[in-house]
Amino acid sequence: MTDPVTRWHRLAGDTVLLDGFHALKHALRFGAEVPVAVTADRAAALALAEELAPDVRDALAGLLTEVPYGTYTSFVPRPHPTAVAALAVRPSRESSLAKLAHTPRTTPVVVLDNPRNLGNAGAVIRLAAGFGATGVVTTGTVDPWHPTVVRGGAGLHFATTVERLTADELPPGPLFALDPEGDDIRGVKLPDDAVLAFGSERTGLSAELRARTDHLLSLPMRPQVSSYNLATSVAMTLYHWSFGASLQGRGELRDKPLRAGRRTITAPPAS
Repeated sequence: MTDPVTRWHRLAGDTVLLDGFHALKHALRFGAEVPVAVTADRAAALALAEELAPDVRDALAGLLTEVPYGTYTSFVPRPHPTAVAALAVRPSRESSLAKLAHTPRTTPVVVLDNPRNLGNAGAVIRLAAGFGATGVVTTGTVDPWHPTVVRGGAGLHFATTVERLTADELPPGPLFALDPEGDDIRGVKLPDDAVLAFGSERTGLSAELRARTDHLLSLPMRPQVSSYNLATSVAMTLYHWSFGASLQGRGELRDKPLRAGRRTITAPPAS
């Protein structure tokens, strides 16, 4: 068997860094291919798995190789408290694009328009995975698979679809963008195939994405409060969608036409 240090150095340039026990745990749960995993304390890592993630304990036992602490720290930007790190194979762009383009879609796609904060992007991916969103798309220069984003997402990139696209390449579906000038989101039923766009933390929506938007929405906010954190805005919007979807499933919502930037969108009838 190849020495894990040699294997790590051979694979590191073409794989995704899973930094910490929880990132590795989630990646394994959602089917990631993990060719190498190391820890500075194998017994402690497996005890943590026994306590928090018994479903992947056996997989971790077969994967984890103990290495000296100094070797472990040489693999990561900064040591994680669990002293666990691994490399995973990134899903192909072709497979991600196919999942994003597939219709009919039963859950929204989240779009981060030119995000700047890597930790915020990771938190959004974690939220999207928790809500079962179809995927998270970013525009701009930030790589959504950057190690800092993956760490912020706790490895839950593998629980959804994550890709970087241009505004012209966004998945199909009505585009709803969050903006202070938009209609109050509380009066709008978000369809399951919605594309939900959020602007940059500093500059808001780009002119290119705003021009493509079908409907501008705003979140309720007390006067004189300037803004919400990006992940908070996404969480509020996804909760609003999920709550509406649960009411729709119980037949408690009626058709409601939505005034759109370019056309009228009609909420689907209750089944």
